Amino acid sequence: MCYIKTKNILNTIINEDCIKTMSQIEDNSVDLIFADPPYNLQLGDELIRPDNTKVNGVFEEWDSFESLQAYDKYTREWMSEARRILKDDGAIWVIGSYHNIFRVGYILQDLGFWILNDIIWNKVNPMPNFKGTRFTNAHETLIWACKTPKSKYKFNYEAMKALNEDTQMRSDWHLPLCTGKERLKDEGGAKTHPTQKPEALLYRVLMASSDVGDVVLDPFFGTGTTGAVAKKLGRNYIGIERDAIYVKAARERIDNITPIEDGCLEFSCKKKQPRIPFGLVIEKGLLEPGMQLYSANKKTSALIRSDGTLKADKTEGSIHQVGAAAQNLPACNGWTYWYFEDKKKGLVSIDELRQIVRDEIYSM
Repeated sequence: MCYIKTKNILNTIINEDCIKTMSQIEDNSVDLIFADPPYNLQLGDELIRPDNTKVNGVFEEWDSFESLQAYDKYTREWMSEARRILKDDGAIWVIGSYHNIFRVGYILQDLGFWILNDIIWNKVNPMPNFKGTRFTNAHETLIWACKTPKSKYKFNYEAMKALNEDTQMRSDWHLPLCTGKERLKDEGGAKTHPTQKPEALLYRVLMASSDVGDVVLDPFFGTGTTGAVAKKLGRNYIGIERDAIYVKAARERIDNITPIEDGCLEFSCKKKQPRIPFGLVIEKGLLEPGMQLYSANKKTSALIRSDGTLKADKTEGSIHQVGAAAQNLPACNGWTYWYFEDKKKGLVSIDELRQIVRDEIYSM
């Protein structure tokens, strides 16, 4: 079989069934897949608010399946093709609700994917439970998985930490539903798509698990949120969507997106920076044996020794070991914990000295 070259369909939307289209795409050619498949909500009667107005639920034909077995078969088929076209070190995200996410996760593992995280998207503005018969359904679940347990998947940890005000990002994301100007509507004011995802959600997904220039495929493209964010962040997208109305809306939307300038797409990744031993700072004379280091509040101090270790009242060892002991913690990043006294600047982080050494050595 002659497969479609991925490079020939970059940044396009294919108006076709996703299983049929993916079956024609070459093996191991996609870096990341974001899938927002039908939830199989199986809604019966109309939903009515207390004021007797109608709720615009999901009653579209594409979300209806004859049985759970039919839904499972469909899920296994599209997911098998997704796995084939995903690169060995690629990853996949699948989003769903309680109606389908457990079945999706089961099939995902059956096919050999390795689950990395499940993310809870807590909706800060969820739709109420109008009948008062259940808890308000205020979240959806995203499963993040790689192709095999040995996959060297991408995770831009430092970028996620920076987005979260320098605090490690957790697996519960508090983001609003897609509303306001971002919500696509037709000429009559009705929602173009009933389950349009917010760009903030895809921004976080793509920033976390892809790099500039990567190929991101969305087999259930809808109105193009994945493509819009991919274009903005300098990623390539491939969209597959069988509804021509959604395709038209997505194309118009993406055409109006202005990509972020190249210089602003870069972000630091400390893990990729060369490791610098504290002893090198001593050897280069930036700090000297006999000097004191302090914690930020100056409640803790330690003496620098000639071999680059520290000695405090009750412990001795590396900058990391002594810093951890001072806080009664199992581990510590000594570079960010310790400070030295500068006559002009006051307390200065020793991490600044590490960067001086790194720049001097690796800029040659």
